[in-house]
Amino acid sequence: MVSNVDIESIVKSVIASMNNTDVDQDSVTSNYGIFDTMEEAINASIKTQRKVRDLPFEFREKIIANIRKKTIENAETLAKMGVEETGMGRVGDKILKHKLVAEKTPGTEDINTVAWSGDRGLTLVEQGPFGVIGAITPSTNSSETVICNTIGMLAGGNTVVFNPHPGALNVSNYAVELVNKASVEVGGPNFIAGSVKKPTLQSADVMFKHKSIGLLVATGGPGVVTAVLSSGKRAIGAGAGNPPVVVDETADIKKAAYDIFNGATFDNNLPCIAEKEVVVVEEVADELIYYMEEAGSYKIEGKYIDKLTNTVLLNKNGKVVLNREYVGKDASYILNAIGITVDENIKCIIFEAEGNHPLVTEELMMPILGIVRVSDVDTAIDLAVDLEHGNRHSAHMHSKNIDNLTKYGKLIDTAIFVKNAPSYAALGFGGEGYCTFTIASRTGEGLTSASSFTKKRRCVMAESLCIR
Repeated sequence: MVSNVDIESIVKSVIASMNNTDVDQDSVTSNYGIFDTMEEAINASIKTQRKVRDLPFEFREKIIANIRKKTIENAETLAKMGVEETGMGRVGDKILKHKLVAEKTPGTEDINTVAWSGDRGLTLVEQGPFGVIGAITPSTNSSETVICNTIGMLAGGNTVVFNPHPGALNVSNYAVELVNKASVEVGGPNFIAGSVKKPTLQSADVMFKHKSIGLLVATGGPGVVTAVLSSGKRAIGAGAGNPPVVVDETADIKKAAYDIFNGATFDNNLPCIAEKEVVVVEEVADELIYYMEEAGSYKIEGKYIDKLTNTVLLNKNGKVVLNREYVGKDASYILNAIGITVDENIKCIIFEAEGNHPLVTEELMMPILGIVRVSDVDTAIDLAVDLEHGNRHSAHMHSKNIDNLTKYGKLIDTAIFVKNAPSYAALGFGGEGYCTFTIASRTGEGLTSASSFTKKRRCVMAESLCIR
């Protein structure tokens, strides 16, 4: 058995070897992972990954523990930076998101070994690192994604190079520096994560084509996911969704209304899992709307629905696109733009519409919920499946009927299906399970974790090591 003293000795030996060559020590003390070019970032990550792969799990966990600690300590700073830079979301909710990432993102406990032992020997299947991972991050959950990905990728023995969304560059790179400082502070290597001072399509292209990048991970819209899937490399694509929520006549309507309100308004509807539209059985529609207004929603009608549509959606060359000025903005800000003044207690805009209304069919990422009345639960389920657009991302339902929940879950076929709770329960916030901000619905990994960033390796010893 290896003693704690032996482990400590091994770790010290590995760290000592890290500090001998490879990375210029002046750059180590003055730069925590932000480089002028993508080539420089990747080269530094290659050298660091050679060291990370030799780190015992115990030491990887030591680094991860300090990342968690520093994330919680800097949660308010990161939240304020994010809102200031992007103009999206709410500081209080972003603080909660960073704490959630720190506390519930899996580490090395997610890496497991499978073994077969028998007359013909011993076979192990272990999860090994890809090496250097290239990652694209969004503007909506920018620093949260950087920290979440770094923890999981480091746990698997990888390093990571980010090409952040230009609209969230400062807060993303602050997070990159934070994770590197966390590593260095406990005697670990610098450059476990890297980024560039000015991310561009060209820097992303360098990442996509670099021979030392074995895995690409994209968290963002359909365009960037398509780009990584077209790269010719192994890719994990965490793309868009348009999560519908169904409410049938058996639901606890008051609870459903408050849950939907809370989920849809969390960080002003920026999380990709958030409720984007409501499909409700006619029998309970009025009651649901009543309680949603009680929770803090403002219902608009008539000309104001048209005004809202023309304000938050734009027509560019015959294609409907979001007006980015209103993405992640407070409901009061959006209402003011269409001539309605409310106080800040109003956090959600609701309206009734048909299922084909553009504010229902488009993923808005704003605290706006279209409510569609239908005659029965079967019609509600069919419409919700249509509105999800086959993204296979997230869906929600409020019902006490097991058959209805089962039918919807099978037909919607999403990576996330939340029942009788706010959408954020899927991330372990008020629900069981771990947290992630990279939800790979398109490529099938679902809620990614450390094991998602590893490859399976089979190790076989024939006719030996079986002692049964």
